[in-house]
This record gives sequence, structure tokens and C-alpha cells, in this order.
Amino acid sequence: MKELTDRQKIILSLIVHEHTRTAQPVASKALISGYSLKISSATVRIEMNALTEMGFLRQPHTSAGRVPTEEGYRFFVSNLVQHTTLPSATRNTIAHQFYQSRKGLEYWLPLAASVLANQSQAVSIVTAPHSEKVTFKHLELIATRASQVLMVLVLVGGEIQQQILSLDTIRSQEQLSQAAAQVNHLCENASLEQIKNLSPFSDPFLNQVVAAVNDQLSLASKLVTGELYLDGLTNVLAEPEFSDYRPDNSPLRLLEERPMLDDLIARTVLTEEIGGVQVLIGGENTWHELQNCSVILTRYGVPDQLSGALGILGPMRMPYSQTISTVRYIAELMSSLVSDNLVN
Repeated sequence: MKELTDRQKIILSLIVHEHTRTAQPVASKALISGYSLKISSATVRIEMNALTEMGFLRQPHTSAGRVPTEEGYRFFVSNLVQHTTLPSATRNTIAHQFYQSRKGLEYWLPLAASVLANQSQAVSIVTAPHSEKVTFKHLELIATRASQVLMVLVLVGGEIQQQILSLDTIRSQEQLSQAAAQVNHLCENASLEQIKNLSPFSDPFLNQVVAAVNDQLSLASKLVTGELYLDGLTNVLAEPEFSDYRPDNSPLRLLEERPMLDDLIARTVLTEEIGGVQVLIGGENTWHELQNCSVILTRYGVPDQLSGALGILGPMRMPYSQTISTVRYIAELMSSLVSDNLVN
């Protein structure tokens, strides 16, 4: 691919910024008047034609200006986006919301989704941190009605699994608590394999509980990501990129059909180090539902222990520098909170 001149890089960058702001094709006169360029309109048109021939711009209509292509956005993100940090005031505001929140993943995860959506004005995607090796932490047995019991299983890292157990005989809450205490004593910090190898109990009820624990740990070990939190859907529904899609070809399918999202996460950020940011533009010829959209994702958590994914889905024309910085900063906060939660 032909190397861009400095002037072409500037013009491409300005067209991306202007199209992001207006959602309209950008004409040479708009660049001259809006950005005080010290060159003629004719020169800008020549450079825009060159960028079009190179595949970085396209002309939607004969009389219209230019809009960036997928290749134009990719070049912009890879070469022209300034890797800035969020202003300190913004960072402080975001951090304050987390540290004022009640402690626990069940509060931090929806908060992360809300803050991401608000800051980016896009759809936020947050998955709960998932243990890379599932480990038992704590069990509770709660009497519900008649012979049914709610089993609440907490894994190291904070993941929670629940299951209703049907008993042959009714047991009091005191008996259930005693049984849970026995299982907690034997299984504390045990892996799935260790629990599978436990010797059978003389009490059939304890064997039933341990079998249920095994089932839940097996299910957890097969998950790609943890529970999903979304926010900000109304931010994008009014955008033109989202208005013309058919239901079977909408970018929102990615959010509605969990296997699609798990596939995207598994093939992108789960292969990266924690903190690395990936920008997917136009579906990258893999996810056709994401035409005209971009996804910015990163991985957060504690290396080799547990991790989740967070990011945003929005129009391809987005303020990449600010959005990437926001995603990266919230991931840093979440990694710190998850680490503290592990220690405690």
C-alpha cells in the first residue's frame, strides 16, 4: 500500500473527526473553513481524490463529499489516534463512583457498564470475571419450601452458582447449615478434580450436595465468560448506522445471541494480556452484523486467576482516542477492585 504523505494523513484525520461529529459526508470547503487549513480547496480535493483511490475514503453520491472507509478508519486507529489518558477530572469522577459504591462484584459490574455507556455514548459490554481454574470457596444451603433447598455456591473470584435441590425428607435450617459447614470444611479452596475424588459420605444428603457442587463446578469450567451486563442501548438506536438494519442482520444480534458475543470475545481479548485493547472495525470480515460499527474491547482481572471482558459497541464513526482511553481506564479500575476482592 502506498505511503501517505503528512498532508494526506492530516486530511484523513480531519475527515474522520468531522464525519464523527456530523455523520455527514465531508466536503473540501468544510475542511478549509472548519479547520483553517492554509491550502486551497482545489489542493484538498486533489488529496481527497488520492485518498479515495487508495481506498481510505469513498464518495456516497456523485455530488457529495467523502466519508472514511473501513480501511480509512483502520489506518486512522493504527497510525493517527493519539494515545492519551483521560483528563484527571474525568478519571477522578469515574473512580469516585466506584469507591462510593457498595463493595462487591454484584455492584461493580453494573456500575462499570453504566459508566462506560455514559462516558462513550455507546452500548457498553461487561462480562463478570471468570475463573481460569474453577475453585470452591463457600457454600450455603437455604430452606425454601417443603423439601426444596436453595444451594448457593460461591467460587474463588466471586462467581456465584445457584441450584434448587429436592430432598427425600424435610430438613430444618439448622440441619442444612450444619451440612453446609461440613462441606465448606472439606472443600475450602478445592478444585473440581479434588472434589470429584472425595470419599463418599455415610449421609446420602451430603453426597447429594457434593454431587450438585460437582455439577455446578463442571458447568462453570466450560464457560467462556461470566454473566453479561449491558447498558446504553438507547445511545445508539437513534444513530443512522443502526436504523437501516434488518433484524437478522443487526449489530444488536451480537448482544442478543450470547454464543456470538462469546465467540467474538474468545477470538479477540481472551487471547491477549490483561489490559490490552483491541479495536474491531466493521466486523473485520468475520462478523458481518458489525458492518459500519466498531467494537472496542479489553480484558481485566488478575493474570492466571480470573478475568472478564469489557468494552463498547458503537458506530464506526466514534471518538476513538477518548473511547479507548475510557475503556482502558475502567479496565484498570476493575482489575484493581477484582484483585482486592480476591485478597479479601
